[in-house]
Amino acid sequence: MKRKLYDDLVKWKGEKDRKPLLLTGARQVGKTYLLKEFGESEFKQVVYLDLNEDHDLLEPVFSGSIKPEEIISRIESIRGIKIEPEKALIVFDEVQEIPRALTALKYFCENASDYYVVASGSLLGIALHPGTSFPVGKVDMLKLAPMDFEEFLIATGNERFLRLINKEDDLRIFAEQLTALFREYLVVGGMPEVVDAWVNHRDYPEVARIQNMILLAYFNDISKHTDMTTATRIHEVWNTLPAQFAKRNEKFMFSLIKEGARAREYELAVQWLIDCDVVRKVERLNSGNKLPLKAYADYNAFKLYFLDVGLFRRLAGVSNETILNEEALFKEFNGLFVEQFVLQQMAGKHEMYYWSSGATAEVDFVTETHGGVVPIEVKSGMNVKAKSLQTFRDKYQPKLAIRFSLKPVEYNNGLLNLPVYLAGMCEGWIEKYLEG
Repeated sequence: MKRKLYDDLVKWKGEKDRKPLLLTGARQVGKTYLLKEFGESEFKQVVYLDLNEDHDLLEPVFSGSIKPEEIISRIESIRGIKIEPEKALIVFDEVQEIPRALTALKYFCENASDYYVVASGSLLGIALHPGTSFPVGKVDMLKLAPMDFEEFLIATGNERFLRLINKEDDLRIFAEQLTALFREYLVVGGMPEVVDAWVNHRDYPEVARIQNMILLAYFNDISKHTDMTTATRIHEVWNTLPAQFAKRNEKFMFSLIKEGARAREYELAVQWLIDCDVVRKVERLNSGNKLPLKAYADYNAFKLYFLDVGLFRRLAGVSNETILNEEALFKEFNGLFVEQFVLQQMAGKHEMYYWSSGATAEVDFVTETHGGVVPIEVKSGMNVKAKSLQTFRDKYQPKLAIRFSLKPVEYNNGLLNLPVYLAGMCEGWIEKYLEG
């Protein structure tokens, strides 16, 4: 399956000032598959080391001196091979399992830059031991997310639709097909193993089975990497995520975890899920016209969104029949699966925030792009009334506002309506109307 990050890996390979690369992302988003494909296609030799599966065998490689020449010599001895620096890709997979392997990247950067070294890891925010030396400034970094809707179209054999993205008339003609694929994506999501199963079997029970396995693996990670008290609190936060969406609160409510729960008791549990890339944190803005937006974020008022809309559907216990039913989709959870979709598609390209004015108005997302502030409203189906968005526009006068719905492309006096399935592919439209 084609991943857009592959092109970034090729670019990294060709850079003159290349540093060792650290590829991060949640578990099971496809890091290993991508690196193996990259190595086999772009190099004559791939030296793949699984620091989790072969932990006992490989830990001595990074014991004692971690000078690059000694690490390379030990790897060659274990594998019975000769590593040619300019022809080989060396992969330290699940690098968090042997933290000294992460530290070693610093020395490859300083003393052995002719080697192509990539380390990949999940849970780096929580699994590293205290005192582990992170190679700050000594690594290039990339982050892999679940497959977005564009990659989903390619994987399912619908790549032809990508040629229509910036053609308004064609989008109208094929709106029904694209909307059906959008709903399909809401059920399947973007986890590569799930997408692969859908492509090969087109079986919703099989999709659900694999999604359940992934959720269970995430859930089990909590106990594996924390003490009992912390694990209990993380589990409590995890279990309340569907309720946080269903209540349609202005911000994450600690009181929904259990009666009397306080932020100070659970903030570390929330941060644990963020550090694992299982959830995304979207903070509230105190101002809608000052840049950079980050400087005006309220870190104590936030919402949490799940890593992947398909996984969240399973976590929330919503059936695929509900998602595929047009009317039910926008009633269930107040249409927040669509909101989750928009964030998932845009978060990799933009810093995302939200804005509210007490209980009177709330704009789903606000982002900064092309030197301006762009508010974004996500509407349910064909209902495009957006009083909150208009309140924001009246107050802050942004040059461009975006409304995602199932209606076709339409621009009127600074308000751009886009079909929701374009959320991750809307850069051309934004540039056209923001700079035009």
